[in-house]
Amino acid sequence: MKNRHTRFMKEALKEARKSLREGGIPIGSVLVKNGRIIGRGHNKRVQKDSSILHAEMDCLENAGRLKASDYKKCVIYSTLSPCDMCTGAILLYNIPAVVIGENKTFKGPEAYSKKRGLKLINLDMKECKDLMADFIRSKPSLWNEDIGK
Repeated sequence: MKNRHTRFMKEALKEARKSLREGGIPIGSVLVKNGRIIGRGHNKRVQKDSSILHAEMDCLENAGRLKASDYKKCVIYSTLSPCDMCTGAILLYNIPAVVIGENKTFKGPEAYSKKRGLKLINLDMKECKDLMADFIRSKPSLWNEDIGK
């Protein structure tokens, strides 16, 4: 199970690095249904001058319109613990599980998510932590803007 999670998280990391190359915030996400990636995304707030395009939101948008029954068969992967906005979308569509790369840098409403029945798996990956730490050191004001500080 952990190997499968690690494999999909590496895909989310590819998205995070893509955002960084584009001048954005290095957070990535993939949506997986029945063991297959059906959506990919990365934080595009800077690139698209957007207020809402966090990685998870971009990923859900790129997966396209799905039936409610499809979302219930999905797992969403994010390199960082989802914020309130992204958690809201995940809960709205009844995605049953979120696998996060790390939550040391930022911890979203995880207790609330669990209370609502969301399964959370934290891989606590050094690679995810290092990527964020390097970014925050180089662009602290952009990071604070992204998390609403």
